[in-house]
Amino acid sequence: MTDVHDQPPGEPGASGDEDTAGGGTRPPAPPPGRRGRRRSGRTPRSGTAAQVVRKVPTRRAVDVAGGSTLTLLVLACHAEDTTAVDVASGALVRARIAWPEAHDPDLAPFDVVEAVLADEPERDDLAQPEAVTVTGLPRHRGTLHGRHARRLLHQLTTPVEEHVLGFPGASAPYWEFRGTRPSLALVVPTKGPVLFRRAGDRQLWARFGWGRSDNWLPVEDAGARRALDVARRDRLAGKDLASALGFKPHYLVVSLSAPRDGHSYKTVRALLPRS
Repeated sequence: MTDVHDQPPGEPGASGDEDTAGGGTRPPAPPPGRRGRRRSGRTPRSGTAAQVVRKVPTRRAVDVAGGSTLTLLVLACHAEDTTAVDVASGALVRARIAWPEAHDPDLAPFDVVEAVLADEPERDDLAQPEAVTVTGLPRHRGTLHGRHARRLLHQLTTPVEEHVLGFPGASAPYWEFRGTRPSLALVVPTKGPVLFRRAGDRQLWARFGWGRSDNWLPVEDAGARRALDVARRDRLAGKDLASALGFKPHYLVVSLSAPRDGHSYKTVRALLPRS
């Protein structure tokens, strides 16, 4: 993940391709008599999401020591857990946050937050090896879009395999998991997605192609549900879906649920734009 740190703010191409919280100031011109190409664009102020991403050193694995602080790029936020990218390692994590009763989960995709791990991060769930327990509420640092977000997500895209999350069907018995199988996947559909409500129970589902597989999975994305409500439709695809969402869905965040009646289920946690 060294490429998110290799270009200092203000280099050509840094402006117009990223949208971060906070403003910026134009960098000073080179000193008289000093040759070099002119720097263009605007440098984000200290503390913006882009600078937080740039200044975090790259590691090979998530630091899961009790009390350590993770800088996370949020992909999906739910009461059960928050799916995010650990910026330092470039790995997907499931941050388990104890949201207060009067405080609904309120993090949005592409938010950048700092989260402090609990003294006991609880890394013993064999069905969800990416899970870590967070103490308190994450500290919001801004939002990240553009080239930096694209690089992070592009490197996390799951290569096309025979089955999403490595096994056929929509669920598997909890006792089959051994901690070696991922419970998260960032999928780029090869066909679709189609978003629809089932006629009987009115649950929200998505249908999408991935390689040779045709996948039908329940959706837990509040934004996708609102898109159907606003469009007053029970089925959306293509341009109609992009118009209702406000973006063309490029990624699907596929997650393995906590066990229910002894089984863990594949779900679509979020539909995301390219960045």
